[in-house]
Amino acid sequence: MQVDRSNWSGDGSFTKILIDRIVGMDEVMFLRVEDADATRSDAGYNFISNEIYMTFKLHEHLKRERRFGIVPVTKTILKKVFTLMDLEALLSAVDSIGPPDYSDESLIQYLRTERIIPPYQTKGYKLVELVRIYEVGAEPSFEGSGL
Repeated sequence: MQVDRSNWSGDGSFTKILIDRIVGMDEVMFLRVEDADATRSDAGYNFISNEIYMTFKLHEHLKRERRFGIVPVTKTILKKVFTLMDLEALLSAVDSIGPPDYSDESLIQYLRTERIIPPYQTKGYKLVELVRIYEVGAEPSFEGSGL
């Protein structure tokens, strides 16, 4: 698996948990983590927004058929081994992750908040972490033919 963390500052403990779980998966071919533009900090809170882009492996399947009813051809059909819906089900079963706050066929989104009270200070701050997972770079099926 190829992992690109060059555009990620490393902030976000929940993002780290997600990445550690996804990196161990055989179905994922590529993973890129980036800081989103929405990340900001203020006196009473820190808002961290990270985006995870991933590509799933494809499985080759040969299909034989006849073109024009006469000429035999073999088509190579590529199908995704895994989908975002499969990933959502897998991540939902992990105790430290759980179900997403929002998901559809193109996005999985998690929103986590926690209260941080640093040592020797009376007033803490609220940490809000938003993580979005997208699938990129692979079409659901591709058909190429050869004689």
